Amino acid sequence: MPSIFPAFFTYGLIAPLLLRLVLGAVLALWGLKNVQKKTAEGKAETQTLVLGIVDLVSGVLLIIGLFTQAAALVAVILLGVKLVNKATSKALFTDGVNYYFILFVIAISILFSGAGFLAFDLPL
Repeated sequence: MPSIFPAFFTYGLIAPLLLRLVLGAVLALWGLKNVQKKTAEGKAETQTLVLGIVDLVSGVLLIIGLFTQAAALVAVILLGVKLVNKATSKALFTDGVNYYFILFVIAISILFSGAGFLAFDLPL
């Protein structure tokens, strides 16, 4: 099927870039919030602190585009766990659950499509 705007295929790597930046920013902010909250309280739970550090590191890796597919795989696992936890406590596709679901789909998309423009990853 012919495309209406075939010239836009030239810019096909911008979509993974935008998805990568949005997902990386969300994960980095979640991780930073967890690390700051737990270090401010003084009695940090080890599990929350480790998950915050993992969120922060994977978010930063996604933002700079280094080890993108590995960071996206970590994001898929983290978001999958968060999605299951939210879905069991709330009805499916409510406000909290569909936010995690959209981020989960973005992470899967980045995992399969790659980093896009402005990344240190090279497709081999």
